[in-house]
Amino acid sequence: MEDLSLHILDIIENSVAAGATNIEIVIEEDIVGNLLLIKINDDGRGMDKETLTKSIDPFYTTKGTRRVGLGLSMLAQATKEAAGSLDVRSKPGKGTRITARFVYDHIDRKPLGNMAETITTCIAGSSPKADFKYRHRKGDQEFIFSTKEIKKRLNGVAINDPEIILFLREQIEEGLQAIQKGAKSEEIKDWRFGKNT
Repeated sequence: MEDLSLHILDIIENSVAAGATNIEIVIEEDIVGNLLLIKINDDGRGMDKETLTKSIDPFYTTKGTRRVGLGLSMLAQATKEAAGSLDVRSKPGKGTRITARFVYDHIDRKPLGNMAETITTCIAGSSPKADFKYRHRKGDQEFIFSTKEIKKRLNGVAINDPEIILFLREQIEEGLQAIQKGAKSEEIKDWRFGKNT
């Protein structure tokens, strides 16, 4: 995978496949601390200790030829290449918490990639009942996006409607561009829906 957003997409797809209806994605760019932190939390089926241990093995499968652990093993490899680490915690019936750490300026750290496309691809391909919260912090700037709040304002229109998806992608792109440029906090849109932080 060429960038980290594709790893995130793969992990989220696994969360959805595991029955998750609430998925949280947190990205923290700590330039001063030279750290990139990615967290993905879900309320899916979770894994027992044995499955959790095997989940980092790229050849582990629970059914047919589907390699369930591939996403985690590839993310683990990406963290190692950038002198980082991967922590996965899970309990049956309680969901899964994934934390990936990367040395921010490491020469082998993959670029973050297109997070707006990743988030909206997940929304478009998931059940309308699934809720996503995406929080992205860079320095002291933060952008927050929550489908739960957006749905309240759609007046019955499905959140995965193509026109809504296009609109959401544009709004996420704007919010992320603002924090990358170091916009003042009050200028960054909080898309829990159209509020300003």
